[in-house]
Amino acid sequence: MKTAVIVIDMINDFVTGVLKTERAQRIIPNIQRLLEFARKKKIPIVYTNDAHLSGVDKELEVWPAHALAGTRGAQVIDELKPLEGDYVIQKRRYSAFHGTSLDQLLRDLKVDTLVLVGLVTNICIQHTAADAFFRGYQIFVPEDGVEAPTEKDQKTSLEYMRKMYGCEITTVKELIEKKLN
Repeated sequence: MKTAVIVIDMINDFVTGVLKTERAQRIIPNIQRLLEFARKKKIPIVYTNDAHLSGVDKELEVWPAHALAGTRGAQVIDELKPLEGDYVIQKRRYSAFHGTSLDQLLRDLKVDTLVLVGLVTNICIQHTAADAFFRGYQIFVPEDGVEAPTEKDQKTSLEYMRKMYGCEITTVKELIEKKLN
């Protein structure tokens, strides 16, 4: 098993900005612990961040303008900034795989197992999990490392990913102590 941690949309516009997820603050310390552990274990970390093109991306017809490429809103929050050796991939759709080089990077790194963390559980996490499943990856989703706008959205999405994509729903503590060690 070769694992990578995928940090999805932990960007300013989703944590404190225009599409703020009120519940995002509670996952930041958990993600920090996971990233610290991953770096010590030399587990690759890949940030996948919305970076939309104004006037082009269809998503901007569904949602208010957010995470426009090159703006502060599209940057990773200070608490989780990528470090040297981490990978950063910009995305323009919900899934971190759609129209990006993520799959190629993971294949080049010989990764077969993904840990998905970040925002938003019932949108970008779930769509990324679907595409990971379609590509044959094993998937872990720590329930305390992802967040949705509501508890109902969170629970429904986690159960859906477990049932439909075989995601192992776990916790950051379990990953660190048992699964990734």
